[in-house]
Order: sequence, then structure tokens, then C-alpha cells
Amino acid sequence: MTETQTRPEPAALRGEPKVLKVALLGCGTVGSQVARILLEDADALAARAGARLTLAGIAVRNPDATRDVELPRELFTADAEGLIDGADLVIELMGGIEPARTLILRAVRNGASVVTGNKALLAQEGPALFEEADKNNAELSFEAAVAGAIPIIRPIRESLSGDRITRVLGIVNGTTNYILDQMDSTGAAFADALAEAQRLGYAEADPTADVEGHDAAAKAALLATLAFHTPVSLDDVRCQGIAQVTAEDIAAAKDSGLVIKLLAIAELVSVGEGGTEGRGGEGVSVRVHPTLLPREHPLSAVRGAFNAVFVEAENAGELMFYGAGAGGRPTASAVMGDLVSTARRVVAGAPGRTDTATRVLPIVGVDAVTTSYSIGLEVADQPGVLARVAAVFAEHGVSIEAMRQTIDGGVPGNGNGRAELRFVTHRASEKALAETVADIKNLDVVESVTSVLRVEGV
Repeated sequence: MTETQTRPEPAALRGEPKVLKVALLGCGTVGSQVARILLEDADALAARAGARLTLAGIAVRNPDATRDVELPRELFTADAEGLIDGADLVIELMGGIEPARTLILRAVRNGASVVTGNKALLAQEGPALFEEADKNNAELSFEAAVAGAIPIIRPIRESLSGDRITRVLGIVNGTTNYILDQMDSTGAAFADALAEAQRLGYAEADPTADVEGHDAAAKAALLATLAFHTPVSLDDVRCQGIAQVTAEDIAAAKDSGLVIKLLAIAELVSVGEGGTEGRGGEGVSVRVHPTLLPREHPLSAVRGAFNAVFVEAENAGELMFYGAGAGGRPTASAVMGDLVSTARRVVAGAPGRTDTATRVLPIVGVDAVTTSYSIGLEVADQPGVLARVAAVFAEHGVSIEAMRQTIDGGVPGNGNGRAELRFVTHRASEKALAETVADIKNLDVVESVTSVLRVEGV
């Protein structure tokens, strides 16, 4: 290139780019930020997408309601169907199953690609929605459905598509991570940490979906579907929340160099030879539950309301994706990333990207999974108790890795007080561990089983 020559401008900068009309369904915390970005950053988005993304309208139940962001009143409409029918691209941020499902189907049948953050809908109806989008050469993108601003869907779908993912562990709910972090760092009880999360806006007035693990379970189903290229629904996820985690559990974990996190875990497991589809008799296990992790594990350092997803792959090894897991601006960032990517495809005339489920692997029940347990017991402080408890472990083929005893009242060993025993087991089948706990409960020297937590990373 000579001194008098200049570098040619991109085609989108030599004239007005193509216009794509965008319909926004829902204008809550995330939707209002998406609308703001579309209006404020129109020129920059046009340069990146190769098309001017024009916000054609915002469908809401009440056009006159107060919004988080001041937006032109003329953009609002209660006619979602009419708005969709005139759109090239649709962003669905209404949440819930209906009318979101019906509206998304209407959009893709019109040939409009859809960006959604609706994890519950995708976990329940994903395969049918993807199939309909594929029939109509439309794209259904959902980066915002898992872990807010963290780019995890595209890396799994694209960057790791040539690898074999074997395991995904994720802190994918900011509310529960904040609560457990407060319990760990301040010694707060669960109820007090939850109240603080509600005061700060991290938890809803009704926190059930978060603290019972349902929100994380929907995200786990999506991650498993993408990671293992097989359909996984919300009903396939074994789910346990954090409401039963006590301050005593947190303190005992800390004394042992561990921390409790609510983890979504999806992994390939062996199901034996024959009778199954997939490589070498593989199946898929997906579960959500409070989990003890060593404090040196990367996920243990995830504090407050942040999220992180830890991926294990055959060739890439261990990868961790970390960032803000919720909030209007972070989640809007994920939505806009999908929107720009989809717009580029539309401008180029490329076919829609279809669902990556290319095989059907059996869903493995939790009984077949191997894990470790931390078991807390309150027992009579008398001779022979430890031997009787240890015998139950041995009867089920479960070996003990570590044991800790605390005396509560009385003179040790004279039967006048109580003792707390905490065991950490070596890895064994969930079935064997569950049967061990059930038999320990029936011992006359055991007053109660105070906690049962799974352990990972040891």
C-alpha cells in the first residue's frame, strides 16, 4: 500500500446499512437495559452487526407502568403479536412458560430469529422450540439464560465443539452464593443471610426458586444439553436447595478447610456395557445440591452474588468462566451479544444455527453416581459408639477418609453428655452412601443425623 492509498472502509460504513426491526417482549430490569442500549448505542451496533438495529416496539402488559429506564412512551404496546409480525428479530425477556412459548413459536414461524433469557422455558420446551426454529431457518439464541454476563453458552456450543466435555460444575445462582458466602464469612444464620440478600435486592420477596435450587436446576439442564449433545429436561435434574444448611455446617466445613457452595453438576458417567446409546456405555447425571469444596478449589473463591462455571474437557483440560451472574446491565450484555451475532447471520444470509443435541444418552439416576459424603451425627457419649457407627460404614463398603469428634457437656466417656461426630467418606456410590446413612439413623446410640452434604474436589 503506497502513501497515497487509504485502507478501504467496511461496506457497512460506506453507506447506510440494512435495517433490521427488533421487537422487544418485556421491559423489566433486563429488558429496560436492552432497550436503552439499542437506543443509545445504535451507531456502534450498526457498525458491528452490519445492519441498523431499530427498536420497533416494546410489548408489555401495562404500557403506562413506571420503568427502570426512561424510554419513549410511543415504543410501548400491549399488542405483542402485531409487534412480532412486523419484526426481523425478536428479544423475549418476559419469563415464564406462557405466553412466552406461544410468542416465540409465532416469531420463528414467521422466520424471525429470537434471543431469549428464559431458562425455565428452554429447560421445559427447548427441543420443540429448536425444532420449530430449524424448520423455518430461524435462530434461537439464549446466552442470557445461564450465568448472566458470563459467556458460557457460546464457548460450549462453538469453542469447545471439537472437544469432548466430560464434566461441568457451576455456581449459577447469585442469590444462594451470596447467602452461603455471608454464612461463611460472618457466621450468620441462614434466615439472617437470606433477609440481607432480600434487603439488597439479590433475593426476591418469595425466594423459593433460588433457595430450593429450581433456578439452578433449569440452568443445569441447559448446560448438560449443550455440553453432552443430548436432550436433558428439567425433570431429569435431581435438585436439593440450601434451606437446610446450618451455621454449624458452615463452621464445621471451615474447620476442615472446606466451603459450602450450591453447585449445578452435569457429568458423563459409565453405565456399563451394552443396552445404552453413546460411547462406551455412557450416561448423563445432572444434579443440584449444596456441596463441600476444598478452599483451594477455584470455585471456592467465588464470592458474593457472582457466578462461575468450571468445565472439564478431554483436550482443553480445566476451564473456568467467572463474572456477574445477574442484574440488568450484565444480563443485557449477554442479550446484546446474541442479538449482534444473530443480526450478522441474517445480513449474510447464513442458515440458522440449530440445537446441538445430536444423540440420546440415558439419564443416570443419582444412585449410580459416585461421590463423597460429609455426615454429621449427634450421638451418646459412651464407649463403643464410634465402633458401632464405623461397623455400619464397613457393612456397606464405604471407607472413612476423616473423622472429627466434639464433646458437648458431661465428662467424656461417662455417658452423661453428647458427642458430635463428623465423617468424610472416600468416594462410593450414592446408593451405598444413602443406605449407610439410613442404617446409621436406626442405631440406638445415634440421637440424630444433623447433616448430610456431598463433597467434591477432594
